[in-house]
Amino acid sequence: MTAKWEKKGTNDGVLTFEIAQEVIQPELTRTFNKVKKNLSVPGFRKGKISRTVFNRMYGEAALYEDTLNVLLPKAYEAAIEEASIEPVSQPKIDVEKMDGDGAWVLTAEVTVKPEVKLGEYKNLTVEKQDREVTEAEVDEAIEKTRETFAELVLKEDEAAVIGDTVVIDYKGMKDGIAFEGGTAENHSLELGSNSFIPGFEEQLVGAKAGDQTEVKVTFPEEYHSEDLAGAEAIFEVIVHEVKAKELPELDDDFAKDADEEVETFAEYKEKIRKNLEETKEKAAKDKVEELAIEQAVANAEIVELPEVMVHDEVHRAMDEFFANMNRQGISPEVYYQITGTTEADLHQQYEVDADKRVKTSLVVEAIAAAEEFEVTEDDINEEITSLAENYGMEVEAVRSALSEDMLKHDIKLKKALSTITDTVKEV
Repeated sequence: MTAKWEKKGTNDGVLTFEIAQEVIQPELTRTFNKVKKNLSVPGFRKGKISRTVFNRMYGEAALYEDTLNVLLPKAYEAAIEEASIEPVSQPKIDVEKMDGDGAWVLTAEVTVKPEVKLGEYKNLTVEKQDREVTEAEVDEAIEKTRETFAELVLKEDEAAVIGDTVVIDYKGMKDGIAFEGGTAENHSLELGSNSFIPGFEEQLVGAKAGDQTEVKVTFPEEYHSEDLAGAEAIFEVIVHEVKAKELPELDDDFAKDADEEVETFAEYKEKIRKNLEETKEKAAKDKVEELAIEQAVANAEIVELPEVMVHDEVHRAMDEFFANMNRQGISPEVYYQITGTTEADLHQQYEVDADKRVKTSLVVEAIAAAEEFEVTEDDINEEITSLAENYGMEVEAVRSALSEDMLKHDIKLKKALSTITDTVKEV
């Protein structure tokens, strides 16, 4: 095999390679033996035509295309290895020479993985992250739980205020005509929840049970219904009930209701504090690691990212998203219907920062190569066990699904990330 790589751009080039006659001839024979089975030639029984007669009637070149289709994948892979390149796109193959004299010569136009010039990626410094849990944060967390235990109590002849729940009938009209989806009866609405059109809830503040009123609103310009987007409308509203939240006392009884593992409110509050501390500690650790990786990537130099890699990253992310949706029993068609979006919308969503994700992957791979990590059998077994736990699979099922090369590659990438994050310092 003789392979030659010639760069034509930053990441593009032409790979020229050969397939020797000593490889071609045995495959031509195999191709002929397949083709002749279906040939009916006068003077010969079906499938019994000789190679000499075939070549005289049809020409040996009639076998070339099928033969090339068989030989090309292996020849291309060998040429890639010989030229020491890493294509990231499907090749555009052209035949330069294909006859019975000498080697067949082919060219492949490909885009290759860009060169990464690493900068500093060890002992980086990032801004110190806040881990302190304040008294106000503890109180806020307790108050959120307290809200879940609130009871709604009827207000007799009292005006509704923000935080109250009103039970209403409403009928929406645009230009004096009721519109679809704008009518409901005995609907419970918490004032201040911002669950209705902007301005609707505020106009019910001060209303009492038995009141009838009109609420004037303007639909948002981005409203999902084109007929109502940006339009003015009037809702005829009947208020049946006004209910106020009655919150439980912050005492030992509340604490035991909120958490059966505690006996007193003091214990409950301390547990809330510890939970918040653990959450903040994890968030701070994650942020430090994120900043360190971003810095390592920023310190590296990549002249130009191949557009095909960015495009592939978008589709990889979309495929991963729908794989997760599928595990929940949601198909792409159902997802688009539920969300009112299209494939183009999702594609645009995943285009954001796709180039950043590609660059990060390239830098991490470059670090793994520079560090020349060794992967032990224990590393592989630990990775398989971890994957089995994460995906709820049997260990042997994971082992059979993934090749050793794939596992080693992923383990090296994890080691590369750890090289960045284990040495970072907060200042």
